[in-house]
Amino acid sequence: MDPLDDHSSEQERIRSVYRDWLADERISSYAWHREDVMEQDAARRRVAGALLARTLGPELGKLRVVDVGCGSGGFLRQLIDWGADPCRLAGTEYQEQRLVLARMRSAPGIHWHLGDLDFAEPGSFDLAVANTVFSSILAPDLRAALARDMWRSVAPGGWCMLFDFRYNNPRNPNVRRVTRDELRRMWPGEESHYRSLLLAPPIARRLLGAPRIVAELLATLAPPLRSHFIYMARKPA
Repeated sequence: MDPLDDHSSEQERIRSVYRDWLADERISSYAWHREDVMEQDAARRRVAGALLARTLGPELGKLRVVDVGCGSGGFLRQLIDWGADPCRLAGTEYQEQRLVLARMRSAPGIHWHLGDLDFAEPGSFDLAVANTVFSSILAPDLRAALARDMWRSVAPGGWCMLFDFRYNNPRNPNVRRVTRDELRRMWPGEESHYRSLLLAPPIARRLLGAPRIVAELLATLAPPLRSHFIYMARKPA
């Protein structure tokens, strides 16, 4: 089969999965007002913010960022809250419905692109981000192709940043974990950072109603129970 046909088939599969997910009642498990979801969002912001400050510095006003698979733009809005300039930000997305939401909810000036990262010139960004995108791509060659596109879009000395799953979900065949070996192969930078985070959602849901310190202690003292990671790799200068 033509590699382009493979790519189109995988894109359509991902679109179909997310269309079903958005229409499914299970989305209530991820509703913003749930206590476990709010705790997970807060933990993710803490880890991502600490890594960004360490790698790119606390001043984000001149940072050029592309969010690959940006969804409704939540991460880009977080960067703006931290001082990023909307006019230096871009987001790509396969789902047109999600881009409509992103435009409605976000500051003017952000460049939104429906489709791949093909619009980006080599070295045009300081940071390329993908949040729970790679786990949705099941074909290893297409994962590698996206990693190359992200690496190409980042300037020398810039960074790629990934937030994704450490483990497979036996109840969801449409996602596949991203391993540390795979990360090293995709982005062979000399400098990298890996942080695990988030108590596995099935455990966090069972602890709803329990004192918050129980979940915090489990997440702190039992790293194997952390279901996600953030990884950053620097492109050689």
